[in-house]
Amino acid sequence: MTIDQSAQRAGTEPAQFLGPSPTMITLRINGRDYYTVVEPRTSLLDALRERLQLTGTKKGCDQGGCGACTVWIDDRRVLSCLTLALSAEGREVTTIEGVADGDELHPVQRAFIECDGFQCGYCTPGQIMSAIKCIEEGHAERDEDIAEWMSGNICRCAAYQNIREAVRRARDEMNG
Repeated sequence: MTIDQSAQRAGTEPAQFLGPSPTMITLRINGRDYYTVVEPRTSLLDALRERLQLTGTKKGCDQGGCGACTVWIDDRRVLSCLTLALSAEGREVTTIEGVADGDELHPVQRAFIECDGFQCGYCTPGQIMSAIKCIEEGHAERDEDIAEWMSGNICRCAAYQNIREAVRRARDEMNG
């Protein structure tokens, strides 16, 4: 017996859904518009991975503590697990899929490969997204600065020495 049938039998109206209704949104991601339906409480991370099949951004802790889900909104680093998809509408979102220029890897991506800046690779997309901004923001001059400005990105394999080496190498290439 359904809820509606139970309500009719009891002589009452069926219960109405009281939660927020799904909404159609447009997200501009990596220079392209994507249209999807989300509930208002849907995180940007879940919209990217589950709705749009952009699975490069990883779900680690889902609580903002690991940095695996780092993306850029309007060129600023954000944790997509803590960002509502609705709040990204009308803004430019960049994910790891949008960092390379076609088949040409970004200097940070190349440096991560050359310096073995990853082991299991799970944190690598978030590490790369943060490393690019760390360099662009001028926070990659000393190892201490790199460690501080990348501290929101956790590597469970502890490849931090190689990650810092990759950031230094990419910094030198990006700064000429």
